[in-house]
Amino acid sequence: MDLSQLEHQPTLLGRSVRLEPMGPEHFDGLWPMYAVSPTFGEQGGVGDDMVLQAALAEFTREQVRAGLAKAPGRHDRADWAIVRRDCGEIVGEAVLFELDDEHESMEYRIALVGPQAFDRGYGTEATMLVRDFAFGPLGLHRLTLQVAAGNERARQVYRRAGFQQEGLRRQARRLGEGWEDVLEMALIDSDPRPQ
Repeated sequence: MDLSQLEHQPTLLGRSVRLEPMGPEHFDGLWPMYAVSPTFGEQGGVGDDMVLQAALAEFTREQVRAGLAKAPGRHDRADWAIVRRDCGEIVGEAVLFELDDEHESMEYRIALVGPQAFDRGYGTEATMLVRDFAFGPLGLHRLTLQVAAGNERARQVYRRAGFQQEGLRRQARRLGEGWEDVLEMALIDSDPRPQ
């Protein structure tokens, strides 16, 4: 594993999006993910799990700004802003986190800023770019993620990128007055990686 890839995080280029190392300059484009109502995540977008968590956590502008300011100096994770290549609009974030150096694994999450970014392929392309970085230059053995069991749109994106379901955590997250199940999915370096 080459951890210098996290220290000197590259920009990842796709056909319709580029993943830029996240920093304070991305605040205005990312703020809508953190300023949404707690019911936003029920709309079923690729990133609705993370949007919902952000909304429930009720981050302040100052907290988000502070987090973005720290992002470039972190060497145990990779935070990217997902930016449309045609117009420069920020449509979400993609993150590798929870580095387990000994077992050469990390966790992945993605969130899109809102319904205007859904169903355009941004989440799929960003996921594949991060996957290829994780198993290419970074050299991970294993990449994991968690997704709400009822989020079929996100599950399709992850399956398209080669992730396989490994488990189900029943009633693992509070959702309003109730609970939701969470699926655990993973990809290992020897798994097929569809394009």
